[in-house]
Amino acid sequence: MRAKSSAALASSVWLVCKKRSVEARPGWDNQVLDEMRQNIREKLREFWDAGIRGPDFVWAATGPALEAYSKHPVVKKANEPGPMTVNEFLAHVRRMVVDFVVGRVLSGDKEGEADLAAADRLDEPTAYYLLHRHDFGLDEAPAGACILYAISCGVSDKELAGIWDLIAFTKGTTREAAEVELDGDVEPDSEAEEESGNKVKLKPWAQRKSKSLGHETSSGRPVPLIDRIHRMMHLWKTGDLAKVDEYLDENGLRRQELFKRLLQSLIELSPHGSEERSLLESLSNHIQTKGAAYEEPWLIKENPNDEKAKP
Repeated sequence: MRAKSSAALASSVWLVCKKRSVEARPGWDNQVLDEMRQNIREKLREFWDAGIRGPDFVWAATGPALEAYSKHPVVKKANEPGPMTVNEFLAHVRRMVVDFVVGRVLSGDKEGEADLAAADRLDEPTAYYLLHRHDFGLDEAPAGACILYAISCGVSDKELAGIWDLIAFTKGTTREAAEVELDGDVEPDSEAEEESGNKVKLKPWAQRKSKSLGHETSSGRPVPLIDRIHRMMHLWKTGDLAKVDEYLDENGLRRQELFKRLLQSLIELSPHGSEERSLLESLSNHIQTKGAAYEEPWLIKENPNDEKAKP
């Protein structure tokens, strides 16, 4: 009924389907996932070169990816009982798309195997932060799009807001109020959607002032790289370079290539002339200048004339 008085569906093509062959046989999850990766790798490059960005980029990969899955009447798991569900399959698809986008951001919109490998090692909260910052900056963003990004990164919006303190909802938006955009069984009401204020904002570094920021807690959760960078920005602003160096050395960040690439990406995403960019550039220069003076223990060469020297 909504479509009768709206142009919302006038130019939308969601999925084009055809009947499965009657001779189709069950597939195995490892083979289907390999075929999916081959199918969408070229498609992702085409979509990116065509200028498709944001949540549309994630959705665009759904059709080409499903070709590998839906040609089988059922996809069995090789190492677990039961079939692979559509949701499980799409989780793999979305993570691959996220890794592709994050790899492009980390490499400055260039592509390489090293960039994809780096994206795969990036922790979930940092991957989300980078995607959100790349597409929406620090402005308000649609909650539905942010939920899609969160799901694709393997976290929930509640975790990003409560545990990681990375996002804030405006006008009391919750996941339940916004996830109708992702539910195919529910058609959102346009007027109600406008009034509810379904928006999400990324928290700037200056607003993240928790004493535990950048430090391990009793929960045992790994510290996201974005938290480490924001912690050092606070330390740098206070002018305590000794604490900056101590933090870098204690966490082995001086020689961590992924950390350096993330730092450079954040510099490029920061507004020119902003305090954020100035702090990030100062940190980057400091690490590059003093990095050579701090060698990892396993890189120290043995001195044959010193019996106490250790390799």
